[in-house]
This record gives sequence, C-alpha cells and structure tokens, in this order.
Amino acid sequence: MTQATTEVEAHGSRAKGVSVLLILGALVALGPLSTDAYVPGLPRLAHDLGSSASTAQLTVTTCLIGLALGQLLAGPMSDALGRRRPLLLGVAVYAAAGFACALAPNIALLIVFRGVQGVGGAFALVIAYACVRDRYAGNAAARYFSLLLLVTGLAPILAPLLGAQILSLSGWRAIFVALAVLSGAVLIACVGWLPESLPRRSRQPGGLRVAGSVYLRLLRDRRLVGYALTNAFVFAAMFAYISGSPFILEDLHGLSPRQYSIVFAVNALGLVAAAQASGRLVRHVEARLLLSVGALGSAAGGVALLVFVTTGAGLWPLLAGFFVVVTSVGLVLPNAAALGLEHHGANAGAAAALLGFGQYLFGGLAAPLVGIHAANGALPTALVIAGLGIAAVIALATLVRPAIAHPSLTATDSERPPAPGGRRRRVNA
Repeated sequence: MTQATTEVEAHGSRAKGVSVLLILGALVALGPLSTDAYVPGLPRLAHDLGSSASTAQLTVTTCLIGLALGQLLAGPMSDALGRRRPLLLGVAVYAAAGFACALAPNIALLIVFRGVQGVGGAFALVIAYACVRDRYAGNAAARYFSLLLLVTGLAPILAPLLGAQILSLSGWRAIFVALAVLSGAVLIACVGWLPESLPRRSRQPGGLRVAGSVYLRLLRDRRLVGYALTNAFVFAAMFAYISGSPFILEDLHGLSPRQYSIVFAVNALGLVAAAQASGRLVRHVEARLLLSVGALGSAAGGVALLVFVTTGAGLWPLLAGFFVVVTSVGLVLPNAAALGLEHHGANAGAAAALLGFGQYLFGGLAAPLVGIHAANGALPTALVIAGLGIAAVIALATLVRPAIAHPSLTATDSERPPAPGGRRRRVNA
C-alpha cells in the first residue's frame, strides 16, 4: 500500500468520524430544540388557541415527560434490536409529530402531539449516547461526550433566537414546521451516514419484555445510581435557572429581552467551554475528579446565589452566580455519562436511558418549583438551585466509591470495544 493511498484512507476515516460526530450532535440537540425554540411563541400560541398561559405551559411539561419516559423504552429496544432501527423510528416519529403540532386545531391536541414529539426526541437522545459507548470507553468516551456538548451547546444559544425570528416572520406554527424539516434532514443523514454500532453478537435478547429486570439490575449498581443522580441534580439546577432567570433578570432587574438573550448566550458558551476543557484535561486528570469539581461548582454557585439574593447584592453578583451554575454543567454531563456507562457496555442503551430519564424528570420537576411563592422574587429560584447543587455533592460523595474503583478512567489508554468488524482498536487517552 502506497503512502498516498494510506493518506487518502486516513483522510476518509477522519471525514467519516466528523460526519458521525455531527449527526450524533444533531440527534442530541433535538431534545433541547424541542423546548427552547418555541418558548418565545407561548403567549401568542395561547392566544391563538384560546387557552390560558398555564394550559399552554403544559405543552412544555408533556414534552419533558415524553423525553423522560421515551428513553426508558428506547434503551432496551436499542440493546436488543441494534441502534439503527429504533433510532430511525424515533426520528421519524419526531418529524411527524412536528408537522402534527403545526396543524393542531386546539390546545388539547397540541399537548398530546408535544408528548409524542418528546418520545421521538428521547429515542434520538438515548441512542446517540449509546452509540458513543459502543465505539469508545474510558477517557476516550469522556472526550467524545465533551465534543458532543460542543456541537449541541449551540442549541440553547441559537434556538430561542431562531424561534423568535421565525415567530416574527410566520407565527408559532412555522417553528414546529422548522423542527419537523430539521429532523427530516437528520433522518436522511442517519440513513446515509450513520452505520450500525452494535453488532448482532453483542445485542441483548428480550428487549422490552425484560426491560424491568434490566433496570432493576442497573439500579443495584450504586455507582451508576450515584452518577445518574449527580447528573440529574446538576441538570435540574440548570433547568431551574432557565425557568427562573427570565423573570429575575427582566422583571426584577430591568434587562430587556435582547440583553437577557446575551446573558443566556454567555452562560451557554461557558458550559461549552467547560466541556471542551474537560475533554482536554481528562487526558491527565481522572474523570471522577472533574465530575466532582463540576458538582462542587454547581453547589457553590447555588449557595452564592442564595447569599446574593438574601443580602440584596445586586445584578452583577447574580450574573456571576448563574454563570458558575451553568458552566459547571459542562464538567458534569460528559464525565457522568462516561463513568456511568463504563461498566455497562452490554446494556449501554438502558444505562444511558437511566441517565437521560433522571435528567428530564428532575428538570421537569424543578422548573415549576421556581414559581412557588413568586412574591418572594428571586428567592425560590436561588433556594432550588442551591438545594439541587448540594444534593448533587451528597449523591456523589455517598453513592460513588473512590476514583480508584475506576482504573480505566484514569490518565491511561482506554480501549475501544470490538468494532462491528471484530477488530479491537486502541484509543489513545
């Protein structure tokens, strides 16, 4: 084989790796896009369909429920049938539900269609994470999850801005059409460029029939539960920020919607930057240490927010507290996913489903809590964020064994599981 041929093959392999990364990033982004893109249109949506604001908010709630419960279905299905067929089904359901939402004649049907859309997004999310675990382990998986956050980190930055622009031009129904068209493009990309990552010999028989026993077995792993809870608490703290910060910063501190969108974008960039820093540091630092720093950062930022609110410290300290809370998510999500999936390669789909289920269940529960006792201003939001951050630290400290229990996630080479072709490859950590 000539050197030129070798270089061409290496270039083709890199190009294929980039395309797979972009597709997986798009799949993971469908979940955030489902909730962030159309939020600017909620008031107009409620008016057009003759519903109250609280009823319109149920379209967000049912989507989050679908995102949570759908992952419990997608995980065992993909472990039994392979990744491609359930994934293509889920993305197709997401696209169809998007068109149905755009055509919904009343709020009741829209609420139902949003739940279905959430289920489709759940299949995309959990199977994308399982595909990473099929290909990588150890530090390599942690770095890949960090790269996914680089791709998907643009979603919370751009989605509200794009949604507001579409809303101003064509109305809220056009936002759902745009989501359906986007997911259709992702479906085509999956068909053409995303290969099956789970070989037949590695699939788990039984599927949904044995899902209950699989989940019970996974829940007996204290480390997985610890990582899942840490991940869920920190993610929920971010959801509390997303739900409470518009009212705090706009209504209480007088920021304009444009100024708020800038704050939102800066915090999202902090999350992405932290994830990329984690991807580089994990070459030399244990993944569990980076996860611990992220959990402690979330707790410290939440406690600082509580102090700032109770002492009336003003706008800039609040912005600093929010930034620390959101940025910490970038250290927690990739490392919790890599650590939680590390010892469950045979049931990567189900294990990823538990991680994702906790994220969206706790996030959905945290979001309305910030509105309790609204007369107290920013205090409920600060209390919820601080409590969730402290809970993450407690879960990590009490349920997860010392980092020595994960020798494969130290600064050593990680080994990729057997590829579909049967040859095992080394991944330099």
